Amino acid sequence: MVSPSRHLDCDHHPRAWAQTGRQGNIRSLLETPFCFGVGRLLPCSMSDFNTTDFTNPSTFILLGIPGWESAHGWISIPFCITYAIALFGNLTILLVVKKEPSLHVPMYYFLCMLAVTDLVLSTSLLPKTLSIFWFNSREINFSACLAQMFFMLSSIAVESGILVAMALDRYVAICHPLRHSTILTHSVVAKMGLAVVLRGVTLALPNPFLARRWPYCRTNIISHTHCEHMAVVKLACADTRINSYYGLFVLFLVSAPDVFFITMSYTQILRAVFSLPTKDARIKTFGTCGSHLGAILGFYIPYLFSFLTHRFGHNVPLYFQVLIGNMYVLGPPTLNPIIYGVKTQEIRDRLLCLFTRKGTRKAFAWGSSWQTTSHATLVG
Repeated sequence: MVSPSRHLDCDHHPRAWAQTGRQGNIRSLLETPFCFGVGRLLPCSMSDFNTTDFTNPSTFILLGIPGWESAHGWISIPFCITYAIALFGNLTILLVVKKEPSLHVPMYYFLCMLAVTDLVLSTSLLPKTLSIFWFNSREINFSACLAQMFFMLSSIAVESGILVAMALDRYVAICHPLRHSTILTHSVVAKMGLAVVLRGVTLALPNPFLARRWPYCRTNIISHTHCEHMAVVKLACADTRINSYYGLFVLFLVSAPDVFFITMSYTQILRAVFSLPTKDARIKTFGTCGSHLGAILGFYIPYLFSFLTHRFGHNVPLYFQVLIGNMYVLGPPTLNPIIYGVKTQEIRDRLLCLFTRKGTRKAFAWGSSWQTTSHATLVG
């Protein structure tokens, strides 16, 4: 443990070092080794590493997009628009499905689960990112950082599971249409949703648990807009191989099977579609899968690109890695409501009816009040 005298003689609190970083000395901060003790950030030599027990930092400093600090105000515009689209689009989907009893079927139940997951994912990241861009509020509490990491990882795992469930729904609807209502009952859908959520939470929980146990003796500066998992792992001064092993476990035993089941489902769907007698029937049947395919591509392509960049893109500029990481976690919440709103005719029709009905009711109410007023005036 760092001796009390060193705390009394040292004024290097993380906030002070953050101020230094804002004045352009971020590079020196990143290259200077630091020791954490009782919430303080202390410069130390390599010899101290062998004699000091380190504790977790009280705060982390989020840099935002490294090298582009002067442009944060402009960069915040697309981020803000993205968040607004994600909020409005996903809430609209939830409202439309809730209001229309005809949409209370498995496909739209899964779509609602996807919308809720996207709301959790975007809301756990975007508010802090925008506060960095707008107010230069870079500090984040250590526990809040771990919570942000957990919600991000669990939401990603849940979304992958929901896409698998939606692929199963499309397979049953196209390949076994007469048995669809008996196979995917409300209770089965509820159990599938619960299993997907429990799986996502269980898979994400070890990462913040391991991160809390690691010692941090280099720096508390995270070169990212949020507490991205790998960015936090790089700050630990302990053996993090167990984290790498667990990441490979999740990749090969969870993500890979998800992609495999989706691929197998669509292989069977394509076989069933091409066996239909007419071209119009094939196009119409496969058109019901278009929005789901768009959601799958919008989720897994950025995921793969981000994974390859982290693992093998050592020469890729840091700002590009951060932008790719943000696109990976913010793309699906923004694209999913657009894809399903544009490609799914049922949602388009119900949304149009919903707003048209409201407009008609307002016009009728206004006309009634005008007629009443006119009648009262004439009587008077």
